[in-house]
Amino acid sequence: MRPATKASLFSVIKVLRASCRYNVGCTYGSGFSAGHRSFSSPPASPTKVCVVGGGPAGFYTAQSLLKGSPHIQVDIYERLPVPFGLVRFGVAPDHPEVKNVINTFTQTAQHKRCHFLGNVHVGKDITIQELMQAYHAVVLSYGAEGNRTMGVSGEGLPGVYSAKDFVGWYNGLPCNKELQPDLSHETAVILGQGNVALDVARILLSPLDLLKKTDITQNALETLAASKVQRVLMVGRRGPLQVACTIKELREMVNMPYTAPDMLPADFQHVAQALADLPRPRKRLTELIMKTLNEDHRGRQGVKRWGFRFFRSPLEVLPSADGSRASGIRLAVNKLEGVGDAVTAVPTSEVDEIACGMIISSIGYKSLPIDPAVPFDFKRAIVPNNMGRVEETTGLYCSGWVKRGPTGVIATTMNDSFDTARTILQDLESGAINVSVSRPGSSEVVPLLEKRGVRTVSFADWEKINAEETKQGTAVGKPREKLLDVREMLAVAWT
Repeated sequence: MRPATKASLFSVIKVLRASCRYNVGCTYGSGFSAGHRSFSSPPASPTKVCVVGGGPAGFYTAQSLLKGSPHIQVDIYERLPVPFGLVRFGVAPDHPEVKNVINTFTQTAQHKRCHFLGNVHVGKDITIQELMQAYHAVVLSYGAEGNRTMGVSGEGLPGVYSAKDFVGWYNGLPCNKELQPDLSHETAVILGQGNVALDVARILLSPLDLLKKTDITQNALETLAASKVQRVLMVGRRGPLQVACTIKELREMVNMPYTAPDMLPADFQHVAQALADLPRPRKRLTELIMKTLNEDHRGRQGVKRWGFRFFRSPLEVLPSADGSRASGIRLAVNKLEGVGDAVTAVPTSEVDEIACGMIISSIGYKSLPIDPAVPFDFKRAIVPNNMGRVEETTGLYCSGWVKRGPTGVIATTMNDSFDTARTILQDLESGAINVSVSRPGSSEVVPLLEKRGVRTVSFADWEKINAEETKQGTAVGKPREKLLDVREMLAVAWT
């Protein structure tokens, strides 16, 4: 295995620092210190491990496994022809520093004992059982592609979108390229107050000249150029002391050009008195909110507005007079019960209504089952596991969101994936994974896929796509112009 260079280590540390801005108090964990493990009896043939999912969890799991043993070979299967998952399709276009982690993933993909196989839909093109027959271990790292629903009347009306789909639309996720969000109304309401909600609000309100310099899709730029959205409100069930965003994202909202905050002073009663007892990160965040609330923004003309609405939960999406689309949202006004981290929002008899033409639900993602043979906890929307070992299935593991749920940031996923890799290495060392029999790995899987009419995309093929996107982006002053159609991606990859 090639030793890590100072430059590559610096790149990893720089990305971790950027990623941690998405999560108050996140930690690096101990995964970086893992070196090669010494096994009492090295296997006669390579240990073949398959990773399902080419996003952060998949790449970090592969990275740690390759570092952990010189006997392991890793194949990463990805449904799309392009790698990197939510780093490519989830990170906001105006946060390029977070995307620098792609440099680390590229080093992993180019490792002599690692192979990327894109354009393979595991669970459809090939089953998990077939992969388990071809590999000593299979790791599920396929993330969370489902949406959590509000569960209220009217959420299926035109004008209501999930944040996941909206983010996928402006970031070039092929399945969201036809979204066509309606931005013809003055007010948009986002349900949720986490970093994704703030990303969406920022994209809706950012000056176009700033977005033109990012890798946001041209289709999104053209739609945003015609947008009539002037006001974005982010609604949360609890209060200012429980707001889910981090200070970096809030500061970006506060400092956004040509915007001003739109808050309700009544939502901030007793907050000032509670500041002294808050942990430092939460205190700094709350102080910034209070400072924003107290600044005098009167007289500022021609500005767009953004704000939080606290203590409110959705009751109903209100239809237009003809019932053809959403025209507002009815909210329950909540009170808080309990103390500290256990505080909960309880609806009162009071209601509030906000007139709006766009509603974006940013209440979370959820994982979906990948294969009937794989256990799945539908209530928690995860693969049930013990330290990454899938329950009752020897040789099957999981990492990332499908393991723990869609929480945390890239650094959280890194630590989680390193933990799963450590579990696999322990099972190899203890003999829980039988490596006495050689497994064919991709040498058996690829011909099987070809018989089924599935052609894989290698990492070298992806680099052709990357070069084409970079070329198109350079021509218009952007870092890249993403290809939005899978067929177009494949045409470039296989040229």
